[in-house]
Amino acid sequence: MGEINREDMLELTRRMTLKRNCFDRIAGAYLDKDGFVDGTFNKHFQKLLPKDQKANLEIAKTVPFSETNVQLKEYEFGENDRKQGSIWQLLMALKECGLKNDAMLDVFYEAFGQKYRAKGEYAVYFFHGSYDVPLKAGDKESLWESEEVYQFLVCTVCPVSGDYEPGKPECGFLFPAFKDRSSDIHRIDVFSADGNFQQAGGLLEVLFSNS
Repeated sequence: MGEINREDMLELTRRMTLKRNCFDRIAGAYLDKDGFVDGTFNKHFQKLLPKDQKANLEIAKTVPFSETNVQLKEYEFGENDRKQGSIWQLLMALKECGLKNDAMLDVFYEAFGQKYRAKGEYAVYFFHGSYDVPLKAGDKESLWESEEVYQFLVCTVCPVSGDYEPGKPECGFLFPAFKDRSSDIHRIDVFSADGNFQQAGGLLEVLFSNS
């Protein structure tokens, strides 16, 4: 397990505002406590109403804005974790298609519902974003040129109440990890609100299972 640089995470959150929004798509599913899907959605982020954009940005921002190396920890996908049919392979495909493949999303929701242990109804939210990582001069001042385009997924798991009203995220992840201001597809930054990753509903079991 490696260390996450707090500045890397803050750099991302600065692109998670209404004026500087890095997200182009949001998708998700609502599941009952037994892990069965009650409904799904998939929308272009910019077509949401401003108030809905703002609410969803707050949900997404929870992951990178959380306390690094306490609530947010880095995990590595080993060779065995990247086999055919693995969650890593599915996440790579979802990232590449920009969340536009509902069939692949359904596979993730089903796999998630089978292993995640919830106390009640919950929602899985996916956000796809891209960030033109600017070059930095020797004095750490940003230059205009882009070093790379970092494409990424943010996933959050929120309890829901009433008419699918989401509460604060309980866990989630950022994939690929944003490490040294660059994409690291072999690592993932995993979020747990209470910092107890062994009791985060089995999220790690979901991510690192090949079945």
